[in-house]
Amino acid sequence: MLAPAKASLLRPALLALGGSLAIAASAQIQLPVQPVPMTMQSLVVLLVGIAYGPRLGAATVLLYLGEGLCGLPVFAGFRAGPAVLAGPTGGFLLGFVPAAALAGWLAARGWAHGVWRSAALFLAGHAALFACGLAWLATLVGPSQAIALGLLPFLPGTALKAALGSVLLRALDARRGG
Repeated sequence: MLAPAKASLLRPALLALGGSLAIAASAQIQLPVQPVPMTMQSLVVLLVGIAYGPRLGAATVLLYLGEGLCGLPVFAGFRAGPAVLAGPTGGFLLGFVPAAALAGWLAARGWAHGVWRSAALFLAGHAALFACGLAWLATLVGPSQAIALGLLPFLPGTALKAALGSVLLRALDARRGG
């Protein structure tokens, strides 16, 4: 039997591992757009933040990034290593950390309930990751190209993911009787 202190650390560790695996799996659901692929990662990152809260959500994303940095093929296209974070997708990947934290923070304040509030939560989380991603991409290709390549093609998918996430949260609320 585990000591109480070890048992209390085991649950968040297992949740973080499971969440990082979910993020890695969602990275492989993609449309190969260049230079930044469209994946389902942002939806899963935000759901992890909502489910885990800001601290564990951000820690889970950091675990995922660490797995990729260490060479595990968890990034889109089963890629890995520091070169991925130094490339065009690096800012978006790093932007997952504040996006998960923001989603968790907003969810703790009731934003995960109600269709419009949860849609706003998903859009705010995406805005956080776009801010980081576009800032980094702009250093590589310039501001106007960053917007053309790293934002505009992603707006329809972002709206779709916000709607899907909102519907998922609504279904969970209904299942719980909320």
